[in-house]
Amino acid sequence: MMKRRRFLLDFGKILLLLSGSRLVAGDTDPRPSSASELITLFLCGDVMTGRGIDQVLPSPSDPRLYESYVRNAGRYVELAQSVNGPFPTQVDFSYPWGDALDELERAAPDARIINLETAVTVSNHYWKGKGINYRMHPENVLCIKAAGIDCCVLANNHVLDWGYAGLEDTLASLEHVNVKGVGAGRNITEAEAPAVMNVNGKGRILLFACASPTAGVPRDWAATKSRSGVNFLKDLSRRTVRRITAQVQKVKRQGDIVVVSIHWGGNWGYDIPDEQRDFSHWLIDEAGVDVIHGHSSHHPKGIEVYNGRPILYGCGDFLNDYEGISGHEEYRGDLVLMYLVVMHRSSGKLVRFEMVPFQVRQFRLNHVSREDARWLERTMNRECVKFGSHVALSETGRLKLGIVDSDTVAIPRL
Repeated sequence: MMKRRRFLLDFGKILLLLSGSRLVAGDTDPRPSSASELITLFLCGDVMTGRGIDQVLPSPSDPRLYESYVRNAGRYVELAQSVNGPFPTQVDFSYPWGDALDELERAAPDARIINLETAVTVSNHYWKGKGINYRMHPENVLCIKAAGIDCCVLANNHVLDWGYAGLEDTLASLEHVNVKGVGAGRNITEAEAPAVMNVNGKGRILLFACASPTAGVPRDWAATKSRSGVNFLKDLSRRTVRRITAQVQKVKRQGDIVVVSIHWGGNWGYDIPDEQRDFSHWLIDEAGVDVIHGHSSHHPKGIEVYNGRPILYGCGDFLNDYEGISGHEEYRGDLVLMYLVVMHRSSGKLVRFEMVPFQVRQFRLNHVSREDARWLERTMNRECVKFGSHVALSETGRLKLGIVDSDTVAIPRL
């Protein structure tokens, strides 16, 4: 009888979500909060400022590539122009961020976090046999600074595209402009260490980052005691969770917001493996993690709110040079999301969650049409419903995440 009642309850939730009924607005954490109790994070997926984008920035790298079909990075500029029309081949550092800059100014997040999926280097020692090698000239690191980015996740499958020298350049380039890097380092101690971001008058954000072989990260890239590399996840086991739990407990204080950023899974497809979901739940339950920031997919995936904590299984790309490259059109990889996540500092629970949609066009983030925003709303709802989440498009063109539990249906305000 109990199982039947639970089934009917869950089925009723799904019908409500799919019906498009007007939902009651509210917060996921109902307690009133002062501004000092709220921490706002800007999160996004892969930022690929190498290759074609690097070529139009003020200090382009050597354009030579070692790909099967493209041997010159300038070809990606030509492809983008062939499908979306001409645009300047020499732009300023802020150009790629386009309309996202105004949205960031409006949201005023306490921390701006991206997955930087390119080496920042002049190294010519490309990683042979890898196929794709992204790099951006170190002088173009000012492009990252132009968006006010606070921290770059480096635990991914492109940070060593130009060898260990390329990783060393990347770390030094970010340090030079006072942008934190996390998830890679000159040894395992550095690679495992969190980025600590102090928010004036509010507390701290602790960001840990790691990379899984399921995202194409070579095992040879794992940092060791004597070798630089990434914070490599051998598996998504309970044993790995215990290791991360110990790392979190060493540094976490009361009131800290803990984010774990994970590069995992393939580039295309909406499926979320059970092992990813279990791993995320364990990190929240056992390690005291407040936000899971997943990436690697080239398009946004479903979002879950578990025990009041958001799990972004795949944020999708945010900036890339893929215009004119055919294949996988059904995923609309040109449509991307900015994630604005508001957390309650004392409870560590989600308060509000908003997504701002953009279209990558001419190597720039542009506001989307209402039709494209509706497409994202439908797609995200289809993928979120299995987690008891719902997405609604506001009059201002932003997507707001709501959650459904046994008692209430709510769309958080932002």
